[in-house]
Amino acid sequence: MIGRLLGRVAEIGEEDALIDVGGVGYVVRSGTRTLSRLPPPGDDVLVHVETQWSEQGGLRLYGFLARDERRAFVALQAVQGVGPKAALAVLDVLSPAELAQAVARGDRALLARAQGIGPKTAQRIIVELKDKPIADGMAAAFHAEARPAHEPTTAGEAIAALMGLQVAEITARRAVDAALIRLGEEAATPALIKAALQELGR
Repeated sequence: MIGRLLGRVAEIGEEDALIDVGGVGYVVRSGTRTLSRLPPPGDDVLVHVETQWSEQGGLRLYGFLARDERRAFVALQAVQGVGPKAALAVLDVLSPAELAQAVARGDRALLARAQGIGPKTAQRIIVELKDKPIADGMAAAFHAEARPAHEPTTAGEAIAALMGLQVAEITARRAVDAALIRLGEEAATPALIKAALQELGR
C-alpha cells in the first residue's frame, strides 16, 4: 500500500494531479482545496496518500498535503453513507481542525455545506466521529486550536508568531503546515516562520 509520495508535480487537473516519482507518474485524486495548494508543475512535493481498491474503480490514490487531512479522510469514510467523493467534499469546505470543532459543537449546518452531505448524513458524522478513537487526531487539532501559544513545538511557536502579526489562527496553522511540508519537521522556528509567510504571500 502506498502511504506517501515524494516527487515532482507533473500536471494538475480538476480532480487529480500527476506526481512524477523517479520517472513513474502517479495519478493522485484530491479535493479542490488540496489541488489549489499544490506547488506549480515542476516543483517538488510531498503528498500523504490513502490507497483504496474497489471492483468498479480499481486501485485509486487519494492525496493530501498534511497527515491530519488524510486521517480525517479515513475517519469520514467510516461513517455510513460517506464515500471518498463526499469525504473530499467535506475537506474542501472544512480543515481537520474545523471539522473537529463542528463535530464537538454538533454543528450539522456547517457539515451540510459540503456537496453531497445532507442533514441526516451530517448528523451521522457528528454521532459516529464524536467518541471514536479514530478521531483522536482531529480532537487533538481541536484542542490545539484553543491553545496555540502554549504548544512547545516549533510549529506552535511559528503559529503564535504569525498570530502576533494579525494572521487569523486557522490561516496561520495552514501556512505553517504547508511550510513544514516544504522544509521538513526538523526546521528551525525562524526558517519555518519565513516559509509560512511565503505561503501566505502566494
